[in-house]
Amino acid sequence: MILGVAPIEAPSIDWLAVGPVLALAAAGVAIVLAKALLRARRATMPVCLVLAFAGIVAAGALEFRLWNVVRDDGPITTFTSVGGSGMLRVDLFAVFLGVVVLIATLLAVLLSVAYLRREGLEAPEYLALLLLSGAGMLAMTSANDLIVVFVALEVLSIPLYVLAAFDRRRAASQEAGIKYFVLGAFSSAVFLYGVALTYGATGTTSLTGIGQFLAQNTLLDQGTLLAGFALLLVGLGFKVAAVPFHMWTPDVYQGSPTPVTAFMSAATKAAAFAALIRVFGVAFPLYSTDWRPAVWVLAVLSLVVGSVAAVVQTDVKRMLAYSSIAHAGYVLMGFQTQTERGREAALFYLFVYSFMSIGAFAVITLATRKGDDSHSLDDYRGLALRRPVLGGFLIFFVLAQAGIPLTGGFVAKLEIFSATAEAQEYGLLMVGVLAAVVTAFFYLRIAMSLLSPATGEGSGEDSTGSVVMRRVDAWSAVVLVVTGVMVLLVGIAPDTFIHWARDATFLL
Repeated sequence: MILGVAPIEAPSIDWLAVGPVLALAAAGVAIVLAKALLRARRATMPVCLVLAFAGIVAAGALEFRLWNVVRDDGPITTFTSVGGSGMLRVDLFAVFLGVVVLIATLLAVLLSVAYLRREGLEAPEYLALLLLSGAGMLAMTSANDLIVVFVALEVLSIPLYVLAAFDRRRAASQEAGIKYFVLGAFSSAVFLYGVALTYGATGTTSLTGIGQFLAQNTLLDQGTLLAGFALLLVGLGFKVAAVPFHMWTPDVYQGSPTPVTAFMSAATKAAAFAALIRVFGVAFPLYSTDWRPAVWVLAVLSLVVGSVAAVVQTDVKRMLAYSSIAHAGYVLMGFQTQTERGREAALFYLFVYSFMSIGAFAVITLATRKGDDSHSLDDYRGLALRRPVLGGFLIFFVLAQAGIPLTGGFVAKLEIFSATAEAQEYGLLMVGVLAAVVTAFFYLRIAMSLLSPATGEGSGEDSTGSVVMRRVDAWSAVVLVVTGVMVLLVGIAPDTFIHWARDATFLL
């Protein structure tokens, strides 16, 4: 110890709490090392797949352990310095959305195996990027400090920029990566500026610290704080693809490799909503009268733009991109109510949407030609006639997203509408119901296209459809079965999953 200088106090760390993040990150690093060390090129990809699955399974086992520990003993705060409140908070909320992220990561890896082989992109770094992005998402679900939220946001985003542009032979993929990077960097800067303003107004970046400061003090000049959380809302609104911060979504979803699109649609949305709900639910609950109107507007715009813009699209991936924007609007409806029922509905919706979205993109991955560019409605015309099982799965997933009964999509929408009605947000409820009617139109349009004969079918001419008669590989078959069964199971017996989401709504 130097005379007159106080020793540095290291923060206390609960290794179990950070175990899932470390498991995914370690697996990602191990994959990079395996590629560098293995000389037999044919053995590299199988070994890296084993490492990827091992990391995901280990993270899942740790999440299961954390759920039991947190449920019995209460939340775990870690990375806690002397007098601090902990930069990470692992509670049931974090574990629930962490499980959603892990499920999406596992399904994306399974879906990518045959895709990478088909496109000649078998590169272990693809798996490493997926796992490292997943690690950032897990960190975001438990972040209890604005600095940690920002770091996690960058850790999840930077690998996604590379993954969007991973197919260097396709101009659309390169364009998707560039657009995502430029707009993503801008949104990160906006979010960081919001962090700075919030720190200037409260003197801390801790979410619980901000909440305590605002509860104990009255700000005479609230302009800095209001500007701060407005910019935080903009930065996170970009990640959840809420209008008007949605500009990147259609082009990035269309141009990215389809398994990457599936991963982004489910995992990124879950992680971003985890940060959004935690930041505003923990740090700014006393200012809900200031930010709830803004969220109301974001929800309405997302519902209207997402549903209406999808109607005029002719590319299936762009349709599902705008559909994703509309689904973000439904989750915002639950969040805007600022009630436990609303949070439960939002979490449940994110859980169900992950399976519906990944399932739909799994069919698209399997049905398209090599090159991943043939996704117009005409390319899919007659798919259900030529390949009944594959086409039937896609019809099932799009109708589930439309909210037909006996599917998880119906129960998820019902929960959102019930929570909104319970909060007496009748105007928002009407917009949501009307948006559901509009979205049902373009979902039915996709279904009818799949059931309509392609040009020339039945007349002896060659079909113009670009869907190929390729066997479904075992990896992708697992994804289809798991997503299909889960969407159907949640629709038939939703009670267990609703109670699970209800248990995860307590943030404090």
